Amino acid sequence: MKKEYCGLFGIYGHPEAARMCYFGLYAQQHRGQESAGIVTWDGTKIREQKGMGLVADVFNERHLGKELKGTVGIGHIRYSTTGASLIRNAQPFMVRFGDMQLAIAHNGNLINTIELRKELEATGSIFQTTMDSEVFVHLIAKYYPTHTLEESIIKACRKVKGAYSLLIMANNKLIALKDPNGFRPLMLGRVGDHYVFASETCAFDLLEAEYMRPVGPGEMVVLEDKCLKTYQIQEPNGITQCVFELIYFARPDSLVFGEVVYERRKCMGGILAQEAPVEGDYVMPFPDSGIYAAVGYAQQSGIPFEMAMIRNHYVGRTFIQPSQDMRDFSVRVKLNPVRSMIKGKRIIIVEDSIVRGTTIRTRVKKLRELGAREIHMRVSCPAITHPCFYGIDFSSKGELIAANNSVEDIARFIGLDSLHYLTIDGLLQAVHATEGKPRYCLACFTGDYPIAPCPANQICKEDEVALSW
Repeated sequence: MKKEYCGLFGIYGHPEAARMCYFGLYAQQHRGQESAGIVTWDGTKIREQKGMGLVADVFNERHLGKELKGTVGIGHIRYSTTGASLIRNAQPFMVRFGDMQLAIAHNGNLINTIELRKELEATGSIFQTTMDSEVFVHLIAKYYPTHTLEESIIKACRKVKGAYSLLIMANNKLIALKDPNGFRPLMLGRVGDHYVFASETCAFDLLEAEYMRPVGPGEMVVLEDKCLKTYQIQEPNGITQCVFELIYFARPDSLVFGEVVYERRKCMGGILAQEAPVEGDYVMPFPDSGIYAAVGYAQQSGIPFEMAMIRNHYVGRTFIQPSQDMRDFSVRVKLNPVRSMIKGKRIIIVEDSIVRGTTIRTRVKKLRELGAREIHMRVSCPAITHPCFYGIDFSSKGELIAANNSVEDIARFIGLDSLHYLTIDGLLQAVHATEGKPRYCLACFTGDYPIAPCPANQICKEDEVALSW
């Protein structure tokens, strides 16, 4: 199972900045369920509230109505890419140096963190967290106040390598910027006269904000004194947007990289039906991730779409336990089959991806026990064969079932009659990545990394996944 990316939200000049941040994060809760934080600027100082858990659990009316005063705010929801699951690693990360009170929220993952930490510690920097995001703060502090804040940020960005979309609140300024490859989405919008930023446009929809445009690769947007200024601080470095936003991470009602996510996922399913047709009684997803590709597969193939697995939407993190028995229980409690739909049926399952295969194997085993006649699986992305160093939580080949096993072996391991992954050409067709269109990062499918991982940061175990029947 993949963990989600982080989610960002920021707003400038709004009298209810904290409350707007709350709803902006709430709309993006799917991007991270580990921790949440909001910081605001009240004209004199930065105020903060952070905690472990979901947005609705971390903040209450006292925080939003009384404690988080101010008209400028940024918020962050997190899952750990670099840095352990600890409260001290929750963001936004806040520091004070000189006359500057600064908070930073980061979505992405740097690939030269260890080298930069060693370099900074050798010159006296003391780190409070294990996050790569803190590297930005120390680099900015290193150059400020000899240089302006904006110049310090530019110099910091030229030192780091990897994926980053950032929101920085420094006293009365709100600054948004993106790496020159454009890995992570970051959108600019407006609520009335107030500018807002978010990782996904679904946050704008909840707040009835107007979507304006994406923050561009290598662009820095500065808001100060009700004025918006934009700078191209780095030239785009061969745009390599993360295609997994369209496959899995983004909410289907969002606009990401100029594409409607819902439509792209349906198209993936439709192309799957063309690439690997198979006879069946119905098409079904494992909700919620495979639903939209399954709709596309059903429409293209003419085979009925059914929801033969029902998701329990009220299951939280409580059931994620270390023992194997409890892990198996957590799989069963999240999805339950409609028994009358299974016996004697030829089932076509559409999934968005297979990472390790263990969860899917448990679900397919249940369908077999209930009498399914045939089970075919179609996957709406190519086989994941290489680790990601830019923020997805599979950092070693040993975690990836497709890295060292054939499609036939994987099908036998899961318990399928047939298995087909969407081809890379089919994926590129589905996301409109034709000549002249923006490019996507396909490194997890091809091993062709747009930015080579630094050896000290690279955790790439070559051990094989042992498949046992």
